[in-house]
Amino acid sequence: MDSKRDKEQDADVEKITAVLLKSRTGEFDLESILFLKLRGLGIHDLGCIGECMNLERLDLSGNHVSSLSPLASLRLLSVLNLSANRISNLEPLRGCEGLQNLNVAGNIISSIENLQFLQSLKKLENIRFRDNTYNYSNPVCRNSSYRNIILEMFPTIKVLDGERVVGRGSDLYQLCKDIDDTIKAGLYKNGQLVEHTDCKPWVEDTYWEIKRSNNAIVDEAYKQFNDVLHECRLLNNRATHVISQTEKSMSLKKQPKQYAI
Repeated sequence: MDSKRDKEQDADVEKITAVLLKSRTGEFDLESILFLKLRGLGIHDLGCIGECMNLERLDLSGNHVSSLSPLASLRLLSVLNLSANRISNLEPLRGCEGLQNLNVAGNIISSIENLQFLQSLKKLENIRFRDNTYNYSNPVCRNSSYRNIILEMFPTIKVLDGERVVGRGSDLYQLCKDIDDTIKAGLYKNGQLVEHTDCKPWVEDTYWEIKRSNNAIVDEAYKQFNDVLHECRLLNNRATHVISQTEKSMSLKKQPKQYAI
């Protein structure tokens, strides 16, 4: 029965309605909804979502949303995921005064001027316009000065496109990046790939397993952590594929040329 209900809930919906929101959250009152995940439902119209006045976390990724007007009333919203939609105008987000974390990667935001609407959000710390894990981006990211312009426009942000730029952890990020570059450089000697023995993980596979909790906040944190782990696994798979292709290419170059007699 539960699986059937889940399939019905995951079916494409054109517009967000009170019935949809109540069925997915179990709440009788829209103002009681704090967390909402509406990922990949084919949503075009945000409908009555603006009535969820106390909403704090909202995931609308992977839909067909183009207008954000109903979000303007969500002043308590702190985390908003709008990745992989059809958004070009961010002006309605000016009303989301409590916004701290915003993901709009994979949309059609084309101008730097459009980003100025976000400058009034004083609590904004984490912004993502592109996501290399899923190959999401925006036309505005093609600007050669994109990164410098964003950092100048938002001097208080701590994380841009998944990279910590200021605050605690930025030095650690740079250190890890330097170590990663050094390791990559160490894979080659005199222009040739050096073979290494397989490395074992630092910890057992079960080390990262987390016990579920009935607490809504802890449960939401668990889901977000799982999303991060999923992204890490995707990156690891891509890295493994690139290394494999590189090794194959290098081995072909080492083979002696054969000439027909």
